[in-house]
Amino acid sequence: MQQAATASDDEELSLAERAYRAIRDLLVMLEIRPGAPIHEEQLAQSLGVGRTPVREALKRLQYERLITTYPRRGTFATDVNITDLAHISEVRQELEPLAAAQAARRATATDRTHLTALRQELTTAATRPLDAVALMHLDLQVHRAIYATTHNPYLEDTLVRHDNLATRIWCLFIDRLSDMAGHVEEHGPLIEAIVAGNPEQAAGLARDHVEGFERAIRNAL
Repeated sequence: MQQAATASDDEELSLAERAYRAIRDLLVMLEIRPGAPIHEEQLAQSLGVGRTPVREALKRLQYERLITTYPRRGTFATDVNITDLAHISEVRQELEPLAAAQAARRATATDRTHLTALRQELTTAATRPLDAVALMHLDLQVHRAIYATTHNPYLEDTLVRHDNLATRIWCLFIDRLSDMAGHVEEHGPLIEAIVAGNPEQAAGLARDHVEGFERAIRNAL
């Protein structure tokens, strides 16, 4: 009986994680628009899971400031507030260089293979331009891969949350950004520095990237 319960728990956790990642990215990419109501049953049906995994996912997303619950009103996607940009950038300007440096120091052979494959995707994107949505997804992939390469789950979780919030701001201004492809392609030299095991160079490139992001958004206002 104990083994059956454990297997069921593992399956439920797996479904909750799947629901969390799917709903998170819908919110990050603004496919669920800021201020839109969150319907548990609709999400469960669209994801092919029960309401319990969705409910567990929503608890995490509320903690990550992607959804907000109001008593007697319901649950909604959080608004994207441009005044948050300075606060988010303040955190990222300190932690992104740290993550890049640690990734350069700690990358395993498997990490380097994965990052090199992403570097190739960036090269391909430069020769065969992607649409804005595809570029955004590639940007998220690169950031999350670098965070994972730090092998520090606390640093990774913190940066994933802040990068998600920054990406929502980016998506809001996507039509006003003139060189979005160039911003994404900046990851190429950063990946090369990490794969080469050069923490100082990686940290500097990461810092420049974050500062450039904030500057681009402010110029679009």
